[in-house]
Amino acid sequence: MNRKTAIKNIVGISAAGMLGIPQISFGNEKKNSLKGNVNHSVARWCYSKKTLEELCEAAVDIGIKSVELLDPEDFPTIQKYGLTCAMCNSVPLHHTDSFNNPKNHEGHKKEYFDLMPKVQDAGYDKIICFSGNRNGIDDETGLENCAVGLDPIVKEAEKRNLTICIEVFNSKVNHPGYMADSTEWAVRLCEKIGSPNFKILYDIYHMQVQEGDIIATIKKYHPYIAHYHTAGVPGRHEIDDKQELYYPAIMQAILDTGYKGFVAQEFIPERDPFTSLAEAVKICDV
Repeated sequence: MNRKTAIKNIVGISAAGMLGIPQISFGNEKKNSLKGNVNHSVARWCYSKKTLEELCEAAVDIGIKSVELLDPEDFPTIQKYGLTCAMCNSVPLHHTDSFNNPKNHEGHKKEYFDLMPKVQDAGYDKIICFSGNRNGIDDETGLENCAVGLDPIVKEAEKRNLTICIEVFNSKVNHPGYMADSTEWAVRLCEKIGSPNFKILYDIYHMQVQEGDIIATIKKYHPYIAHYHTAGVPGRHEIDDKQELYYPAIMQAILDTGYKGFVAQEFIPERDPFTSLAEAVKICDV
């Protein structure tokens, strides 16, 4: 059985059965038979064993509109398939040593100023950023440092109609010492910067591990959130019945806020990757 046949024959039955969702039978239906309420995206790095071309082909088959966390050299490939990039990488990525350390500010400013016109020219509008690890810096000082370092970048983003998005990570399991490890801290940074062009990339997996209370948090802080990532808890794998989050309810809560942006699958597949991806999209397609 090839990939396309597997996606058509398996995803509806398995995804529905696992999570008690009404069964979806592909049969002779058109592919991409999604409801259209959710803009689906997928993170490139989770499929590193596949080429970007293969991931693009799978995305089109499934009905995904975006492949994200890409660098500018990847843009022509996704454009061939009519796909967008809902969240662009910073160049380079700085998870552990970033804006909370003033020594990085000038280098980051150059990197983002070089990157922003490329993103703008490609027609995309969001770029990721990170707080960096604490490394002895207290949270209040780190917040102030982030605001100072991000200020010129966000002002340039405003001129280019781009949004800089800080990703929240858990510091309990995956990113020990990461400073932006709570939604509240990230919201305070948004308020300090005070620009509609600086918001949060809310990673549902990370925040479930760190603080829980996902739906209430989304309802409370949704004006500060510009993008969402998914994955199963625990383990960061498929969003199936082996993990604790009920994604249909989470997705409905996101839609109820009026959100019109993208939701990206960012789990690490343990099974056939594109079948798992198709299942996840159907589960989230409320």
